[in-house]
Order: sequence, then structure tokens, then C-alpha cells
Amino acid sequence: MTSILTNTSAMSALQTLRSINTSLSNTQDRVSSGYKVAQASDNVAYWSISTTMNSDKKALNAAADALGVGAAKVDTAYAAMESAIGAVNEIKAKLVTASEQSTDKGQIQLEISKLQEQLSAIAQGASFSGENWLVTQNTQANVVDGFVREADGTVKVTVATFNVGTYALFSTIGANGLGSGGVLGSIMSVALTSVSTQGDIDGFMNIVEAALSKMTDSAAAIGALQIRVELQDKYSSKLSDAIEAGVSRLIDADMEEESARLSAVQTQQQLAIQSLSIANSSSQNLLSLFRQ
Repeated sequence: MTSILTNTSAMSALQTLRSINTSLSNTQDRVSSGYKVAQASDNVAYWSISTTMNSDKKALNAAADALGVGAAKVDTAYAAMESAIGAVNEIKAKLVTASEQSTDKGQIQLEISKLQEQLSAIAQGASFSGENWLVTQNTQANVVDGFVREADGTVKVTVATFNVGTYALFSTIGANGLGSGGVLGSIMSVALTSVSTQGDIDGFMNIVEAALSKMTDSAAAIGALQIRVELQDKYSSKLSDAIEAGVSRLIDADMEEESARLSAVQTQQQLAIQSLSIANSSSQNLLSLFRQ
């Protein structure tokens, strides 16, 4: 039965066209934004995961930036420690020279005094962002090295610790600009005079050797921390890339697939419009039945 009041064919064609237009709009949104999951309504599970992981990635990147600051502190301390070892070796050489009876011990002590001042200057200058690991009374320093989400959903910032109190060259720098305490405090007591005996020189040599041994341990500890910081920095970079790639798999649109779908849906839209036009024209055909 054909009715002039209700055109079921046109209604069906219109519903099809509406569905195709919705699909076309969704496909165009994916093509223009690059996302297949741009909001929660697109896919609640994937959107939730991607939102959480993107937040964690930002926190991880912030931790990596903080790690860069920590790396600078470690590098500064290591450079100063190397320079200090060189200065102490010079003091050791001067003491060996002083063992020769014909040398002027007063002149040698003048050189040693300058080296002692240099040691204090090296330690005092080993500061980065207001923090000095080589002149400190603190027992421990921390370097932020990561961000972790536990299995139960809790989060925490991880740190690498360093016992600065054990390895500091000096505990304080006095008003006279000379350091005291710490690994090199005893070296500041080295003082040759014209009446210094070989026994005195040997005693000073033992002080220098003990300090060199401690400084070697300090440099090794700082070097080990450098390695950890470098490895953590590389790991953080790879982890950030892995998180980004994982999130991409969840929410990014496959542009090749979307391009093919866009072409197909546009063709479907054209056919649906043609179908609706044909359905609408059927009522016009009824007029021929009433013509004489």
C-alpha cells in the first residue's frame, strides 16, 4: 500500500542517512584531532588509563629534570674532588722535597700554605644551586631520581642518597678563608719550619697519605653516584618513551585506516542522499494515477 501521509521508504532512508552522517562526523573528528579516544565517552577504560599514564609521564619528566639538577651537583663535587686530589699530591711532593737537608723549609712551607689556601678555595667553590657537598656539616644529601606508581595505586618519588658528611673535604670554612674539619682538616695542620726534623716531615707525610686515601674513597663514591645518575637518566628517558608509545596505542587514531573509512563513509553518504531522494519522489509518482 502506498500512502501520501506516511512514506516509510523515506523514513528508512532518512534514518540510514542520519547514521551515516554520525559515522562521518566521528571519522572526521578522528582525522582532524588524530585521536580515536579524545574524551571519556569515546572509550571509558582507555581514556582513564591514558589520562593516568599521561599524568605519570609528566611527573616522570619532572623527576628527570630534577635528576639533571642532581647530576650537576654530583659533577661539580667530582670536579672539585679531582682538583683537590691534585693539590694534595702537590703538598706531598713538597714534603718529599723538604726531606733534603739543604732545602729552605721556610720557602717550601710558603708553597704549602698557598696549596692549603687553594684546597679551601676549591672546596668552597664546589657549590651548585646553593648546595655544597664538599663543605658541609650535614650527614646526607638526596638526589631525586624517579617517580613510581605502586601496584596498589599509591605513588612516590624515589631518591638516591649520598653520605656527604663522610666525604666532605671540610665541615666549615673559617673567617680566614681556611677550611677545618672533614677529610682535609688534618692537612691544614701541616706547617714546616726551619727546625722541622725528618720525623716531623714523616709525620706530615702520614697525614697527607691518610687524607689522600680518604679522598680516593670520596672520589670513588661520587663516581659511583655519577654512574647511577647517568643510568637513571637514560632509563627515565626510555621509560617516558615507552609510556608515550603505550598511550598512543590506546588513544591515537590509525590515520591510514581512518582515511580509508572517510572515503567509504563519504560514498555511503552520497548513496544515502540519492536513496532518500528516490524515496521522496515516490509520492510524486502517485499523481500519474489521477491524470486522464
